[in-house]
Amino acid sequence: MPDEPAPEVRAILDEMHRERVLPFHALSVPGARRYIEELFTSEADPRPVGRVRDLSAPRPDGGELPVRVYEPENGDDAGGDGRARDGDRPALVWFHGGGFVLGNLDSVDPACRALCTETGRVVASVNYRHAPEHPFPAAPEDCYAGLRWVVEHAERLGVDPDRVAVGGTSAGGNLAAAVALLARDRDGPEVERQVLVYPVTNRVREFESYEENAEGYFLTRADMEWFHDHYLERPVDARNPYAYPLEARYLGGLPPASVVTAGFDPLCDEGVAYAERLADDGVEVAHHHYPEMIHGFFSMLADPEVERAWDALGRVAADLSG
Repeated sequence: MPDEPAPEVRAILDEMHRERVLPFHALSVPGARRYIEELFTSEADPRPVGRVRDLSAPRPDGGELPVRVYEPENGDDAGGDGRARDGDRPALVWFHGGGFVLGNLDSVDPACRALCTETGRVVASVNYRHAPEHPFPAAPEDCYAGLRWVVEHAERLGVDPDRVAVGGTSAGGNLAAAVALLARDRDGPEVERQVLVYPVTNRVREFESYEENAEGYFLTRADMEWFHDHYLERPVDARNPYAYPLEARYLGGLPPASVVTAGFDPLCDEGVAYAERLADDGVEVAHHHYPEMIHGFFSMLADPEVERAWDALGRVAADLSG
C-alpha cells in the first residue's frame, strides 16, 4: 500500500486542515447536515441530462418517499400523458451516502447526473428517512420500497423492469447491499446488479483499515462510531444482516456485484471482506480497488485533478453494460 494518498487528494486534505474543518463526530446532527449541504453546493452549471423529475413513492409508514428521476438524452421525450416512450432503457436505483444521518437528493445530484450520462440508464435517486429521527430499519425499508416502486412503475418511467440495478456510496452502498438481500429473501423484485462503492458492511470491527486510517483521511473511525450510534436503536440490531450485510450467513443467490474500495479509507477492509464473501458464496464480483484514494473520492467528479473518480465511474458503467 502507498505511504500517502495521491497528490491531488493530499492537496484536498491539506486544505481541509488549513480551514480547520471539524470532523463529523464533533458536530451536532443539524450542524453536520449543514456542513454536507455546503460541501456539495456548487456554483457550476449542473451536468445536462435528458430530463429530471422530482416524484414520490409510497413509504412503508404511509408517508411519501421522494425520488428524483434522471433520464438520459437518448430516446424520445415523454408523451402528453407524462410517460416516457422509450421503454427499454435499463435503470439504476441509487442511494446516497452520509452515514445514515446526512445527505439528500441535492448532495448526490452531481453523481446521479454523471451516472445517468455515463451508463445511459434512468437513475432513480431515493431520499430515504435518516437516523437518529428514524433509526434502523427505516432506511433499508424505504430503499426497498423505492426499488419496488421503480419496477412497478416501469412503464411510467420508461424503463425495462427486468433490468433494474441498485447502488450507492458508503451508507448508500450498505443500503444497496441490504436491498439486494431483501429482494432475494422476499422473492423480488429481481435486481440486475448491485453497485457498492466503499460500502459500510458491518459495525466497527477490528479491521486493520480502521486502525491504519483512523484519522487524517476525511472519514475517521470516531465518525463511523458516531454514525453507527445514531443508526442503531438496539444493540441486537448490529447482528441483523439488513443493517450490516457482512452478518449474513449466506450470500448466494444475490445479483452480480461491483465493489469499489479505497486504500486510505477506514471502510476499506470491510468492503474487501464483503467482496470476498460474495465470491466465496458464488456471486460474480468485479472488485475495483484504488489504493491511493480516500473515502468519498467517487463523488469528487467536479474536481478535474481527481481523475480516478471518473475512472471508477467508468468501470462501474462498464460493469452495468456488460
